[in-house]
Amino acid sequence: MKASVFIGTSLDGFIARPNGEFDFLPADGGEPHGYTEFIATVDAIVMGRNTFETVLTMSPWPYDDKRVVVLSSRPVDLSAAAGAKVEQMSGAPAEIVSKLAATGANHLYIDGGITIQRFLRAGLIQRLIITRVPVLIGEGIPLFGSLTHDIRLRHIATRQYPSGLVSSEYEIAN
Repeated sequence: MKASVFIGTSLDGFIARPNGEFDFLPADGGEPHGYTEFIATVDAIVMGRNTFETVLTMSPWPYDDKRVVVLSSRPVDLSAAAGAKVEQMSGAPAEIVSKLAATGANHLYIDGGITIQRFLRAGLIQRLIITRVPVLIGEGIPLFGSLTHDIRLRHIATRQYPSGLVSSEYEIAN
């Protein structure tokens, strides 16, 4: 099982403003920067409840027919995503990965700040693709939280785009 992150941040490392807004990110994702190619390799998208509620405000539904797994220990109203392949799970990251592997998923896209932090701390993410937007917002929701130990990364590639986006790809070093 492979788990990857593909996310945009401000240059100072925030994925959203303190109120959850991400209006500093380019509209519609900006210029092509690898997302289409990345999402084509994914079997399931795993996100927390807050990220799911944010995604519900997007039109059209951004994941086409991809399987979306919403993590929450409380009931989640999935009816707003009618027609989409959305389900709810709860449990520790290792349990979630095990359940998804048992259903044939091979590549997971982990999305949302808290979910990314939980899966990273559990040692379940192998690949990070972080696209930095050339803006400083000063405060907000950080991509990374506290860690109990260093997580070493191996740089794979960095690509720059005419708009100023800079995308870096890393593998978690063992």
